[in-house]
Amino acid sequence: MGREKVREELMKLYERVYGKCEEIAELKGGGSSREYYRLRGEGKTAVGVWGKEPIENETFIRLSGMLRANGLKVPEVLAKSQDIKYYLIEDLGDTDLLSLLHGEQKMRFARKALECLIDFQLLPEDEWKDIVGYPPLGERLVKWDLNYFKYDFLKPFGIEFDEEKLEDDFQLLGRELLSKETASGLMYRDFQSRNIMVKNGELWFIDFQGARKGPMVYDAVSFVWQAKAPFSHEERENLGRYYIEKLKSRGLKDCPSEKDLLRMAVFRTLQVLGAYGFRGLIERKRHFIESIPMAIANLRYLSENGTLDEYPELKRISEKLGCRMESEKSSFFFMGETGESCVKRSLKVSVCSFSYKKGYPENVSGNGGGFMFDCRAIHNPGRYEEYKHLTGKDTEVIEFLENTGEADEFIGNALRIVRPSVKRYLKRGFTSLQVGFGCTGGQHRSVYCAEKFTKAIKDEFPEVEVEISHREQDL
Repeated sequence: MGREKVREELMKLYERVYGKCEEIAELKGGGSSREYYRLRGEGKTAVGVWGKEPIENETFIRLSGMLRANGLKVPEVLAKSQDIKYYLIEDLGDTDLLSLLHGEQKMRFARKALECLIDFQLLPEDEWKDIVGYPPLGERLVKWDLNYFKYDFLKPFGIEFDEEKLEDDFQLLGRELLSKETASGLMYRDFQSRNIMVKNGELWFIDFQGARKGPMVYDAVSFVWQAKAPFSHEERENLGRYYIEKLKSRGLKDCPSEKDLLRMAVFRTLQVLGAYGFRGLIERKRHFIESIPMAIANLRYLSENGTLDEYPELKRISEKLGCRMESEKSSFFFMGETGESCVKRSLKVSVCSFSYKKGYPENVSGNGGGFMFDCRAIHNPGRYEEYKHLTGKDTEVIEFLENTGEADEFIGNALRIVRPSVKRYLKRGFTSLQVGFGCTGGQHRSVYCAEKFTKAIKDEFPEVEVEISHREQDL
């Protein structure tokens, strides 16, 4: 479908609801063929959607009305075209939950998302059975997704495997996933933090057009084991237990066990690797290629904790994938659409400033490791009235700390300590390292040191992704 035609049709819908459309801009899409646009006019905004699959569009539109009637926070459908290929929905802004999964709020948001998921999943079947447009998740769909991994990921990635033995593993996994003992309900199908918007502190849910009947644990695993979600394996296990306990508290029979969650994590990881293979290795979309190392790390963890022991060929493949990624020394290269060489930056260094009065920052590395540096021995500009209302990012404070020389010497020593770890982490294929700088109030010295340290690491290691946050400044 030509973009001009899509824009024209969506503007017609907008004008039907709000009047003249003054601006229309395309929004970044995800892994589907749907196109999204933000439309503005006279101070009102809306999001326009074009989708070539009428069954998806109709499911979303009808489910949205039913979910809103049951008190769930989903966008209102404002208008739709006669052929149901175009529709207009409420604009929920640009903040998705993935962008907020850090710091002390991470687990609070995650638990809230799982509670909302249960509200969705436990809706009475007679309210949605005539709305969902897809058959239940069954043996055929499971087989398709597993073959997706085999042919769209393993083969393009160049991993050899024994087809017969892998098929035996797939059949066993499929039987276990679809056991009648596993509780089923309304399955969201694509429940992940990118499909949860945050507006005025509330969670809102989008992209549920693939909903169908199926094992409820699938959605919880999709959220907790999302490749880019910054949960440690310990946090994943805690969230899994939290989800199970919440189901039990709602009186659900045949609640999943922790083993059920891990088996589903195997399936979900293979499923997303298949998608990453097709969208990334074949279609050359960078967003998907960047997620491959993280998904492989998840599969490797499932091998190391014994979950893959029942599936020997799959376990052997996971070990080969892990070795492959390590041999690349943390950089995964591919040829982009224009022929340029692109590199995946798989090591993230998370730098933060904080106040010792409020305790150490939450560990976000996923491995419990990292460095914390105490800046309180540095001459404190916060003791002077003219600097009290400023931070370590303001010019006056920067000049004060640079003139004393103490802070820069401190940062140089910190770099000498951290530098060897960064080099080793890159060589070993590790993905996360945390570095913190603390002072009395988390306002001047720690902020300055964190900023200078971040720039130094970026300059010395351009292949590393560096993320900085200032906890007490809420930045």
